[in-house]
Amino acid sequence: MELPTIALVAPRSWRPVDDAIERLDSYDWVVFTSANGVESFCARLKRHRKDPRALRKARLAAIGPATARALRAHGLRADVVPEEFRAEGLLTALKGERWRSKRVLLARAAAAREVLPRELRRRGARVDVVPVYETVVPAGSKQRARALFGRHKPDAITFTSSSTVRNFFALLGRRQARRALAPPAAGLAGAAVATIGPVTSRTARALGLRVAVEAKPYTVPALVRALEKYFRGEGPQRHPSTSLGTRGPLG
Repeated sequence: MELPTIALVAPRSWRPVDDAIERLDSYDWVVFTSANGVESFCARLKRHRKDPRALRKARLAAIGPATARALRAHGLRADVVPEEFRAEGLLTALKGERWRSKRVLLARAAAAREVLPRELRRRGARVDVVPVYETVVPAGSKQRARALFGRHKPDAITFTSSSTVRNFFALLGRRQARRALAPPAAGLAGAAVATIGPVTSRTARALGLRVAVEAKPYTVPALVRALEKYFRGEGPQRHPSTSLGTRGPLG
């Protein structure tokens, strides 16, 4: 069962993106932290009558394989894709670079962790952070969420980002969300919480949830494999019937 907890909308202002596009040739690096960021930025490039290949003058970094695939779909190749698909992994992959006075364009969601730009600036880079989309709670999801957690509750719920966790709580309310996701135990209803990686797990735990499954690597296919292992008994015993995926666009 699917429960969309994220919808993408345009940023409050396109001005920072448009200004960056006008001086695209000045950047040494362009960093993308999601496939959504790639799609939104390339769409804005076309609005300026620029081909995505205008990015080829800079070195490109993608935070994971899905982001790298999105770049390839536009005829671009990522110069760096970290082994660990989060900001810390990308920083590790880039540690051998000389960043003093390098100009970096970071295209991302409006609400995002500050780990990447903060560390690149500490290393001496000049970083422009431009929001290319915002995430909001989808209309209609609140009613669907309450229906799904009515009489028949899922055995597992997957979270593919910190935003999906926070928005799930926004949909159900803190008390009902915690009750719905109480750890499965004998005689008690509850859903096994499965996350796509440690950042999402940290958000879930901060909101009072116990994480039963965490994917490694931090991808949707790995999350599916981790759930399979969990329900085969390589973890707390549970007999599955249904699982609920909270998600945003592109998974």
